[in-house]
Amino acid sequence: MKSSAVKILIIANLVVFVLQNLSQEAIEGLFALWPLQPIDPRWHFQVWQIVTYAFLHDTRNMSHLLFNMLGLWVFGTGIEQYVGPRRLLACYFASVVTAALAQLFVPMMFGTPPGPTIGASGGVFGLVLAYAVMFPKRKVAVYFVIPMPVWLFATLYAGIELFLGVTGTESSVAHFAHLGGMVGSALVIMQWPRPAAYR
Repeated sequence: MKSSAVKILIIANLVVFVLQNLSQEAIEGLFALWPLQPIDPRWHFQVWQIVTYAFLHDTRNMSHLLFNMLGLWVFGTGIEQYVGPRRLLACYFASVVTAALAQLFVPMMFGTPPGPTIGASGGVFGLVLAYAVMFPKRKVAVYFVIPMPVWLFATLYAGIELFLGVTGTESSVAHFAHLGGMVGSALVIMQWPRPAAYR
């Protein structure tokens, strides 16, 4: 039986969340995505942070972890069933990396105050795009109430994130990282074959 990449990612996120609660400052200082310009004398950008930040979540806001893991489960499981764990992981981590690069460079163009970034959202947004490309007509219930085709859900969410990022609304949220995650996903899934099973 093949191991589920989605389950492994979720378990890894949960384990790291526990470790954060035990030693929050040290773990976030070393593994969060810090901006290129120094903002804290103790912590600075390190190259490994373009991946590790995606396993950290806000320990004061449990919904940050829960919603990301829900998205990872819902969209990741559907993708993994069709393309397998290796391609799922390639898509996810490409999204994580391009999300980090977008967050490092784009916000400063709009004068957004620099700060550390944490969360799996960039990777999850990449999976949302991949799912929308693979299964555009499948329905997703927004806020568990409003059903809409996945292609529309992905398009609306991308538009909202772009608007919020450009206008500086909710500057504490990494809007450009979310969009960057979609870019990484697009670069990967363009290389995938399109089986007739996609629908």
